[in-house]
Amino acid sequence: MAALKKLLIGVAIILVVFFGAGFLLPGDFKVERQVIIEAPADEIYPMVVDLRQWQRWGVWFKRDPDMKISYSGSEQGVGMISRWKSETEGNGEMEVIAAEPNKRLVYKLRFPELDMGSTGEVVLRPTDQGTRVTWMDYGNVGVNPVNRYFALMMDSLVGPDFESGLQNLKKLAENT
Repeated sequence: MAALKKLLIGVAIILVVFFGAGFLLPGDFKVERQVIIEAPADEIYPMVVDLRQWQRWGVWFKRDPDMKISYSGSEQGVGMISRWKSETEGNGEMEVIAAEPNKRLVYKLRFPELDMGSTGEVVLRPTDQGTRVTWMDYGNVGVNPVNRYFALMMDSLVGPDFESGLQNLKKLAENT
């Protein structure tokens, strides 16, 4: 009985330390990746501003070909909304909230079932080699200590998908 009591106290201490440390972690996160595409921004931007085009280069769509996707709002740019349902990739929605032709797209990303969201941007800047495309996503996970551990790992969780997506976009833009 004494051993069980010590075990329970030990587990309780570990949980208190885990959750306590979680409160000390930052709630903000930012994931950012970039690629140089040997094409002008006016050839890349149409693949970014129209959320339907994301199916051609986004990795999540390729990982789940059975993903159910719907679109509403404007045809492209500000006000366009994409919603998806997926057994493997989760459910969510993305809404374009700002757009500067051939320069920048800003979107809100929401995962209603997880009560989480973020803001994302795709920025296009001319370079000597073509166009630097920077894709970033950032947000705040709030005060939940478990979510703060996710914020700490967000770059390693999402960053590789951004890298693959940008490489897919590069292939499409350079072969058009």
